[in-house]
Amino acid sequence: MGEGSNHVPADSLALLKVGELAKRTGKTVRAVHLYEELGLLAPAVRSKGNFRLYSGKAVKRIDWIQKLQDLGFSLTEIKAFLRDWEESAAAPKAMARVREIFSDKLRETQETIARLERLVGDLTETLAYMDSCRSCEPTHTQAECGTCGIHGHDGRAPLLVEGIAK
Repeated sequence: MGEGSNHVPADSLALLKVGELAKRTGKTVRAVHLYEELGLLAPAVRSKGNFRLYSGKAVKRIDWIQKLQDLGFSLTEIKAFLRDWEESAAAPKAMARVREIFSDKLRETQETIARLERLVGDLTETLAYMDSCRSCEPTHTQAECGTCGIHGHDGRAPLLVEGIAK
């Protein structure tokens, strides 16, 4: 088939029972039902036996939900996100709202990364300080930790040591 054809991948045509969908996405059946209850996912059809049958697009939707959860969105926030999308009168307005949400999440993620980098620095500094404590004499007491001037310490310890030593 050439470019611009309406070729649809074969797996998106296959209908999946809820258990098959759960297995394919690594979710539980209960999680899939919860997504449906929240309006995040809908079965394509119901079988004659009243089984929910999902299209291959449901796999993408669950992957999308998982990605948003990985980004820190709650299911309630994802539901609101979808409601905003569906209630937008035009594509540019819908995309502007999505862009705003993702921009906010990017800023929040960058702030989290910066905070975690500071924590990495604190832990690295503390562990380096504590490395010299390995050769401390058993005659020293914990009360001296954080204020000692031996083994290259200058009487000051990183907060993570000073705080525990009081």
